[in-house]
Amino acid sequence: MRKLAYSPTERHYMEEALFEADQAALIGEVPIGAVIVRDGQIIGRGHNLREHGNDATLHAEIRAIEEACAWLNSWRLNDCQLYVTIEPCLMCSGAIINARIPQVFYGARDPKAGAVDSLYEVLGDDRLNHTVTVYEGLMAKDAGERMVAFFKAARKRQKARKKARQAAKRAAAD
Repeated sequence: MRKLAYSPTERHYMEEALFEADQAALIGEVPIGAVIVRDGQIIGRGHNLREHGNDATLHAEIRAIEEACAWLNSWRLNDCQLYVTIEPCLMCSGAIINARIPQVFYGARDPKAGAVDSLYEVLGDDRLNHTVTVYEGLMAKDAGERMVAFFKAARKRQKARKKARQAAKRAAAD
């Protein structure tokens, strides 16, 4: 569901998630960030660390959920909200459901892996034991621009490496 207007408080929490996304980008990770809020306090933060940890499960949402569960000393995040910069994937959607998070706010859609609205609608599937109220589009432009810039730079680096390899091959052949 897209809200017509988000409150300053909701924007503040998404800004915190965008900060986490920036932390990921600084270390060469895909710039996705997440925060979990309970009673007006951030109790979980996360950003992608898949490359650094060589672990496919180190997504922003998973990291934030782990931290929030440790904070509450419970796996149930019943009274919490998740703010994440990019639409959650299947794995993260499953973790959101299993943690019983009632509300998710996300920025930009992920047409290649999004499991909330883009490819699947997991969080709203009433066949599951828990459904989630989803709000999309909160600061979507900011979140999307970070992703576009990150992948544009990654493609540029990849192209430069390929060019350098080809030059090295030519030099070795001479």
